[in-house]
Amino acid sequence: MENIKAIIFDLGNVLIDWNPDYVFDPLFEDKEQKKHFFQNICTMEWNEQQDAGRSIKEATEELVAKHPEWKEYIEAYYGKWAEMLGGPIHDTVEIFRQIKESGKYKLYALTNWSAELFPIALELYEFLYWFDGRVVSGEEKMRKPHPEFYQVLLNRYHLKPQETLFIDDSLRNIKAAEQLGITSIHFQNPRQLQEALLENGILDA
Repeated sequence: MENIKAIIFDLGNVLIDWNPDYVFDPLFEDKEQKKHFFQNICTMEWNEQQDAGRSIKEATEELVAKHPEWKEYIEAYYGKWAEMLGGPIHDTVEIFRQIKESGKYKLYALTNWSAELFPIALELYEFLYWFDGRVVSGEEKMRKPHPEFYQVLLNRYHLKPQETLFIDDSLRNIKAAEQLGITSIHFQNPRQLQEALLENGILDA
């Protein structure tokens, strides 16, 4: 990775712990009922529409109209959304800090995140201001893994794919970046990321 000049971080579950279970485990006594809810009502596909720019109000109202018997739970999804944030993933933030302080790389965030909710993260996490630039899906009305979303960041900050490293916990998003010629690390945990960065000379031993 000698030619790397810029590093792009995903945020959710790389730098910031996000888990709907923090809200819904207390709401569901029956684990099968919770499983049904996430597989059939508030699905990941539904959530991704908000990440791509649809309003929370519209999304919630549409789902309540379809599934009125689940109204309390549907409204809790965004009504209690801030409680899904478990805080910084401190070991990854420390890796981020070390890279930042080295001064060797430009640092960017590329995140699937509702434009209505991202300001909450900006209030909570000072390290979001360490980036040289951020591209938020809800603001652009497009999201990972669509190639045009990655291209927004590359174009906006004049980055060459072959000089860019991308870190994300989603294999789907990693594969999309690699299709564009971006070197990528599939994040699994901070230790694994640290070892990969040490091995490739991004971090100093």
